Amino acid sequence: MKYVIVGAGPAGIVAAETLRKRDSECEITVIGGEAEAPYSRMAIPYFIAGQVDETGTHLRHGTSHLADLGITIIQAKVDKVLPAENRVILEAKQPANAAPVQEEKVGFFKKLFGGSSPASEVAAEAGGESIAYDKLLLATGSRPSMPPISGLQGTAGVYNCWTLDDARNISSIAKEGSNVVLMGAGFVACIIIEALLKRNVNLTLMLGGSGRMVSRMMDHTAGDMIKRWCEDRGVKMITAGTVSGVGEGPVLERSNGDKEPVDLIVVATGVKPNIELLEGSGIEIDQGILINDYFQTNIENIYAAGDIAQGLDYSTGENAVHAIQPTAVDHARTAATNMSGGKVKYRGSLNMNVLDAAGLITNSFGSWQGVEGGERASALDEENYRYLKLEFKDDYLVGAINVGRTEHVGVLRGLIQGKVPLGKWKERLMEDPHRIMEAYLDCAQR
Repeated sequence: MKYVIVGAGPAGIVAAETLRKRDSECEITVIGGEAEAPYSRMAIPYFIAGQVDETGTHLRHGTSHLADLGITIIQAKVDKVLPAENRVILEAKQPANAAPVQEEKVGFFKKLFGGSSPASEVAAEAGGESIAYDKLLLATGSRPSMPPISGLQGTAGVYNCWTLDDARNISSIAKEGSNVVLMGAGFVACIIIEALLKRNVNLTLMLGGSGRMVSRMMDHTAGDMIKRWCEDRGVKMITAGTVSGVGEGPVLERSNGDKEPVDLIVVATGVKPNIELLEGSGIEIDQGILINDYFQTNIENIYAAGDIAQGLDYSTGENAVHAIQPTAVDHARTAATNMSGGKVKYRGSLNMNVLDAAGLITNSFGSWQGVEGGERASALDEENYRYLKLEFKDDYLVGAINVGRTEHVGVLRGLIQGKVPLGKWKERLMEDPHRIMEAYLDCAQR
């Protein structure tokens, strides 16, 4: 059996390892579009902050881990997918900064095939040629989206914070006293704030048109608390409406005509799935790739996982894209199990966000906005940056927001994802949300 995985992020690597555990004799090829060892994008801020070196971002440590498992890694971009031919086509022209296509092969294949990997022909063909598969997993992840501000593309000193190469560039410029503008106030931007503050820069955060922070994972109360917390730590706030463009330098061009030279602009205004390579493939897409409960696309031997997969939302029962690493890993294990002969039905991904915004821990789960016909209870301590909101539907906890605490994270997720009946604890929590741990210990033992 020949498995091909497009994408070398957490979903791709976990899927490859799962396939190997389930099938010791199959051929596994992972195609990654960057000339890097597989790494976690969520670890990039820790690299910028100086808390880890580059190897600390790697998904697996040691240079031979994947090779010893007999997993072939090809560093190239996929141009298109041809389901009718069971092949993927690689881009003929490599990026200017990319290393030559590489293949890892030792250990397993040497023992099994007497010295050469059956994928060695693939490495030789890479760059405009094709790779055949019996089953294909698409795990191409997502990429940064850019705000509609002129001058961002191609201007020196303007970077996303998405790749290790971005992180290297940011780290080389963001020195103590540097003037840095961070565009975006969502999840990705907020995890970068802490890293930049640790480099002692003068940081300006550009909020979206709503003027809110993390509006897709927090309500007004929580978002305002995070904003005030960041301001108390010296972060200056501006809104997107006050910025008209970016000039060479870089220079931040304000709507009132002012021009502000800065040292660095980091753009973190959201992400979108990498689905362009599927144009004309016949694979059904919407916001992402549409999958069934077994991670199959509309084409039987093609599966999808991670940021690119639009599958079942646990809370709503609808299809959604949840672009977070824990979901990608869950996707990968289940998809790989089903690709290799299992029949595991996915229960759905829980809308879940855990964020460290400049040292303030926040998290939200499930239907944190509330549901029709539901009830809610909340406790707020503005002065000490503490906020807990619980959302109920009938006898169940269906959503929560938690600011300033870490001790309830597992409890909130467990009650929501386990659909644990609360019984008498529903009214008790309505009166005092802080009793959530007592409720969990009592209800979970029934």
